[in-house]
Amino acid sequence: SMSSHFCTASVVDSPGRDMIITAAHCIGGNPENLSFVPGFRSGKSPYGVWTVTRVFVDPAWASGSNTDDDVAFLTVSLPGSSARIEDVTGADQLRTGAPSSEQVRAIGYPQGSNVPVICDNRSSAFLASQIEFDCGGFTDGTSGGPFLIDVNPGSSYGTVIGVIGGYQQGGDTPAISY
Repeated sequence: SMSSHFCTASVVDSPGRDMIITAAHCIGGNPENLSFVPGFRSGKSPYGVWTVTRVFVDPAWASGSNTDDDVAFLTVSLPGSSARIEDVTGADQLRTGAPSSEQVRAIGYPQGSNVPVICDNRSSAFLASQIEFDCGGFTDGTSGGPFLIDVNPGSSYGTVIGVIGGYQQGGDTPAISY
């Protein structure tokens, strides 16, 4: 049921127009039981409930849960439809190697909430390969939520430079995320 949401994901631009990004620690052992509900708010699923069809994680995550590799890409489909999620919802761009200090918007769905928490702040370097983002309200459930730069004020789409995850599975306190 939608009341049991436990992580956040976002649609990213891909050649197949069917890809989302989240934290690898969100996948667990049964990816075939995962669904993605874009735009979920107040119990409504405006774009439908999408089924996860494939999961891609870094071998370093698969073999040892290396926190530097706590990211997963998933392909999704809408049962009974040939629609591609990117054509239905739009998509964020993806950028690797971005500077760790950027003006970032973080978005996540706290576990006990039906609405997302959204916060804008400056990110900073944490360790050599992770980003730190300080903003309150990012509790369990926000893992996998995107760190967005260059957010378009009209469309709210931006460029994903990371997801909430990694160190402490994204953070031990609601105020600091990784």
